[in-house]
Amino acid sequence: MRRSDFVLKPYAQSSNLRAAGQLLNTLIPYGLLWLLLAKLPSQEPLLALPVLALMVLFSARCFSLMHDCGHYALFESRGLNRAAGFLFGIVNAIPQYPWSRGHAFHHKHNGDWEKYKGPSALVSTEEYQTYSSFGKKFYAFLRHPLMLFPGGFFYLIIKPRLALLLGCYGFFAHGLGQFRKGGFATIPELFKTYKSKHWYTTAEFWDLLFNNIGVISLWLLMGAWLGHGRFWISYSVVMTFSAAIFICIFFVQHNFEGSYAHRTEGWSYDRGAIEGSSYLKMPAIFNWFSADIGYHNIHHLSEFIPNYNLRACHERNAHLLRNVKVLRMGDIPSCFRYILWNRETNSLEVIP
Repeated sequence: MRRSDFVLKPYAQSSNLRAAGQLLNTLIPYGLLWLLLAKLPSQEPLLALPVLALMVLFSARCFSLMHDCGHYALFESRGLNRAAGFLFGIVNAIPQYPWSRGHAFHHKHNGDWEKYKGPSALVSTEEYQTYSSFGKKFYAFLRHPLMLFPGGFFYLIIKPRLALLLGCYGFFAHGLGQFRKGGFATIPELFKTYKSKHWYTTAEFWDLLFNNIGVISLWLLMGAWLGHGRFWISYSVVMTFSAAIFICIFFVQHNFEGSYAHRTEGWSYDRGAIEGSSYLKMPAIFNWFSADIGYHNIHHLSEFIPNYNLRACHERNAHLLRNVKVLRMGDIPSCFRYILWNRETNSLEVIP
C-alpha cells in the first residue's frame, strides 16, 4: 500500500469552531476540578482521589490537543495553533514549540530506526551484546513500564527547567569565550553562532524561556492560593500520571511485535506510517481523553488531519487497514518487551 491509495485530503480540513469547542471543553473542566480540589477538606485525602484521577485524564487530553497544535492541525491558522499550543504547554509545563519540532523529526523518519529510536532510545542487538551484565540489567531496568512514573515526573517537571538553565549556561560561556578572543558580539550574533542541544533555533529558545516564565509563575500563584504543600502533592501526582499515560501510548503505538523497524537504506515512509504505527482500540471515554490518537496509522499518513476527523478518516479507509497492527489495552504490557532493534532482520525484539 502507498499513501496515495488512501483518501486523506477531505479530512485534513481544520475548523476553528470545533477547535475552540475542544479547547473550552478541556480547559474549563480542568480548571473547575482544581477549584473543587481546593474545596475538599485537607484532612480527608481519600476524597481527592477521584478528582485527581479526572485531572490526570484532562491533563493527558491537554497534551494530545497540544500535539495537534504542533502539527498546525487543530485550528485553521498557524497563529491560532501557536497560541493554543503555547497555552496547553503552560498547563502541562512543557515548551510546545521545541517539543513539536522534535516530534516532527519523528514523523519524518518513523520506521527508520537508524535515525529515530523512539522515546526510550532503544539500542541495536549488536550494541546490547557489548554491554556488561550490569549494563544489560540497567538497560532493561530503565525501560521497565514502572519507570514511566519517575520518567514522567522528570519529563514535565524537571527537564524543561533544566534545559533552560543548561542552555543559558552554555550560551553565556559561549559569549564569554567570544569576548576573550577579542571580539564583542551582539546577542543576535551570539545566537547565530551558538549551537545548543537544548534548543536548535532562536525561536525555540524564546518559547522555552517564556514557557518557563509562565509555568513557574503559575506554580507560585497556585501555591499561594492552595498552599504550596497541598498544591505540589496534587500537581506532582497529576503531572506524573498524565505524562506516564501519554508516553505509554506513544511507546506502544510504535513498539510492538512486527513493527516496521528498518534501516535507512531501503526505508519507506509509507510503510513506516502504515506498518510502523498501531491502531490502538480503546473504550470511547479513553478515545475522547486521548483525542483519538489511537488512530495512529492515519495520523502518520497525514499529520494535518485534526483529531476530530481521525476516526471518520479511519472508517473511510478501513478496507486498506485490515492488516495493520491492532492493539487493545490488554496488549499494552507486552509491547514493553520489544526494546531491542535487530538491524539485520529489520525488526524489534525482546531481550533474550
